[in-house]
Order: sequence, then C-alpha cells, then structure tokens
Amino acid sequence: MDNTLLVSLSHQLAAYRSMDVIANNIANVSTPGFKRESVKFEEYVSSMRPSEGETGRQPISFVQDMGVSRDLRPGTLTTTNAPFDMAVGGKGYFVVQTADGERYTRDGHFSLDTDGDLVDANGNKVMGDGGAITLTPDDGTIHFAQDGTITGQTSTGQTNELGKLRVVDFDNEAALQAEGNNLFSTQQPAQASTDPHVQQGMLESSNVEPVVEMAKMIDVMRAYEATANLSSAQEDMMKSAIDRLGGPVAN
Repeated sequence: MDNTLLVSLSHQLAAYRSMDVIANNIANVSTPGFKRESVKFEEYVSSMRPSEGETGRQPISFVQDMGVSRDLRPGTLTTTNAPFDMAVGGKGYFVVQTADGERYTRDGHFSLDTDGDLVDANGNKVMGDGGAITLTPDDGTIHFAQDGTITGQTSTGQTNELGKLRVVDFDNEAALQAEGNNLFSTQQPAQASTDPHVQQGMLESSNVEPVVEMAKMIDVMRAYEATANLSSAQEDMMKSAIDRLGGPVAN
C-alpha cells in the first residue's frame, strides 16, 4: 500500500476514535458526576521503503492512539431536594457493591429499594462503613451530615445515629478505569476521604460543556474530510497511472 494511503488511514482512524469519545461525552451531558474524556494521540515515526524517485528509507509520521484521559474537574452542584440524592463537594467517590465487587462513582442519585437498602440508579447497594445501608420507616427523617454520618429523627424528636456513608479517595485518581454505568474500578487501595463534604439533596452535574464538544466534533469532521480527500486524490492518481500504462501501444 502507498505510504500516502497508510498515513491517511491512520489519521482517519484517529478521527473515528475522537468522534466516538466526543459522542459519548455529549450523550452523558445530563449524567450526574460524569467526567469528560478526551483521546490522547502521539506521533509515531516509522521508516518505509522509498517510493519512485526517492532514495533511502523514508521517515513516515503516523498517528498513534495512546488511550483516553479524564477531566477530573468537579461539576456544578445542583439542588434537587430529593432526600437520597448525594453529591461529593470535595474529593472522593461513593462506594457501591456490584456483582463484580466494589466499584466507585461520583453519581449520587440514590434511592431506597423494596428492602429499604440504599441503592444507586442501577440497583447496586451503596456502602457505608459497616456495609450496606438499610433504612426503615421507623428511623424517621433521614439526614446525611457533610462527613457522611447518617442520622434519623423520629416523630418524638429523638435523633439516632444510623451509620456513616462510605466515601473514599485514591492516591492516583486518574488511574481509575471506567467500567460503564458511571462506575470505576482500580487495583489501588481505597482510603477514607478526609474531606468528602457530602451534600444531601444535591447532585454533581456532568463537567461536559456541550458547546465545546460540538465545536470539537466539527473540527474532527473537517480533519476526517481532509484526510479522506487525500486518499481519494491518491486513488484517482493511481487509477490514472494504471489507465495510461494499460492503454494501447502506439505503432
């Protein structure tokens, strides 16, 4: 394959990958606690056999996908007044128990299931310091303090401590691996967050800016069209050369 086509193909694959990530960002504009992602690329230089008219091996620059980086800036806290909606105003992640083990999330859109367990939007149990958090109607009005402490105030005015919401942090937050459904996993040991600043009745908004993502999408589409036109022009040139070489021989 011609070097021009190889370079063009690498750029088209990079544009396709970028478009996929941008589309995922836009799809999660309304997902609580979602963090914007972007693709990281590096230049990969290789040497190729010389084309006609060239001497010696020629350096060719390709685009190499180096993975996805995550924007860890916090989103805006939005008031919902729902009693089991939670936002982490500081550093940290909520802990939920899934079929594959503990996972971590900034999405605090919680509710109670039929058993009175506090669960996330996917039905995973939200974990406290002592395990799953279970609440009953007898617990009264539920309040979550900024450090995650859970108390219930009964109709008689008595206040009882019911547990503590588990909020954890990690040495390298950027190393968390996305698993879908706004959940993350890691091999790092989870450490108790020193300043979770839990906010009851609030949700952290996604930090995706739709206008910025749309502008990036337009730039990627233009880059893709440019490389596609380059490939098309190269193919036309090759077809023209073949037609000339394969034409009738003059007498």
